[in-house]
Amino acid sequence: MYAAASLKGALDMAKVAYETANPGTTLTISTDSSSALETQIEQGAPADVFLSADTTNPQKLVEKGLAEGDPVTFAANGLTIIVPAANPAGVTTPMDLAKPGIKIIASGDEVPITRYATQLVDNLAKEAGYAAEFAAAYAENVVSKEDNVKAVLAKVELGEGDAGIVYVTDAKASDKVTVIDVPDSANVAATYDGVVVKASRNAEAARAFLDWFAGPDGQAILSDVGFLPPAS
Repeated sequence: MYAAASLKGALDMAKVAYETANPGTTLTISTDSSSALETQIEQGAPADVFLSADTTNPQKLVEKGLAEGDPVTFAANGLTIIVPAANPAGVTTPMDLAKPGIKIIASGDEVPITRYATQLVDNLAKEAGYAAEFAAAYAENVVSKEDNVKAVLAKVELGEGDAGIVYVTDAKASDKVTVIDVPDSANVAATYDGVVVKASRNAEAARAFLDWFAGPDGQAILSDVGFLPPAS
């Protein structure tokens, strides 16, 4: 199974629950950015299920004839700003991300969190009190672009940057960061889709897991780690 890095905690729990409920079944989980995993599947990587932090990458597989059936939406997530626990740069509001000298850790351009974060920054720039050049100043403060959201979290935890934008679930799972909330009016809902890979040698089992993960048992696990239910 290939899955977005932000799903690791949920899938660690799901693996135990699913294997217990289905004796003889073993889940092998590989996590990275959704864009990197989609590319690997295109190149023939042996995946059965692809769980993405967006809708775009599963749809790419559908359009290229590499998926079995339509994508299944199984979760949603919100965004938040994190700073190192000690917050040495004194970041207290989203506005501070545009201050000169603030070092922001971001993800690569093709990683789903980057698209969501860009939309969040654009939304913040339209909020009352934000400078017109907020988005440009934020971009100027980006000092590194990581392979996935877990790497962003790790660098901020280590104090290698002053702030980063991550999923709410990533922030919730860490005791080494402080959260700077963003206004609900500016936040962005990240939609997570999953799909069965057409080349799977275990298509029936793959579909069974995806249905389970999108169903009540999987939803309970996802909720426990901070994911939101799919928008109806």
